[in-house]
Amino acid sequence: MKNLHNALLLKQLYQLKELGYKYTNSKLFDHEENNNLELPNSLEELKHQAQNCHLCSLSKSRNSVVFGEGLERSRLFFIGDSPLEQEDNEGKIFLGRSGEMLTAMIEKVLGLSRNEVYISNLLKCRPNPNLKNLEEASHTCKAYLFKEIELVQPQIIVTLGEEAYHYLTNDKSRLETIRGSVINYPNYQIVPTYHPNFLLKNPSLKKEVLMDLKKVKSLL
Repeated sequence: MKNLHNALLLKQLYQLKELGYKYTNSKLFDHEENNNLELPNSLEELKHQAQNCHLCSLSKSRNSVVFGEGLERSRLFFIGDSPLEQEDNEGKIFLGRSGEMLTAMIEKVLGLSRNEVYISNLLKCRPNPNLKNLEEASHTCKAYLFKEIELVQPQIIVTLGEEAYHYLTNDKSRLETIRGSVINYPNYQIVPTYHPNFLLKNPSLKKEVLMDLKKVKSLL
């Protein structure tokens, strides 16, 4: 809840920044006094709110909001970084070759169907290729991601790629040094590994991801 609260504060601060504010009164952000910090308590309502979100610049160039999907109360939660062009066009998460690889990882290694896990991204909108600084968008979208985690209540979160891990945990360790580690949090465990898109370009690393997922399976 603390992570969600902080992400929502950042979301409101960025909203004020978009409106031109440079300073504000910190009392406006007292959680007990400001009900605007609350997000919907169902995934369907949260998805609807995200689809109507215009709190960062990515909303200006997107075709679709790509929200998470899968089993609403799943033990296993996968987090990627951001939608690709095909996903932005179709409004669905993890499509194309990347999606096929993730599905194969889930089915062949974990022995689960894709419908038995929950899959989401850090960013719900496709980044503009010319936009180098994603910090504002990432902090804004993180409020939605933490709420998804709260509602799904996973036992294990698998972060796919360095950005997803960095922004979820605020740990800037290099992925190659921490991938496959089991990181304990109060309500879940995090296991970082490589993103399917990265594996498509670096197929020799598939064996490392295989080991990471076997560890996930043992934890389940």
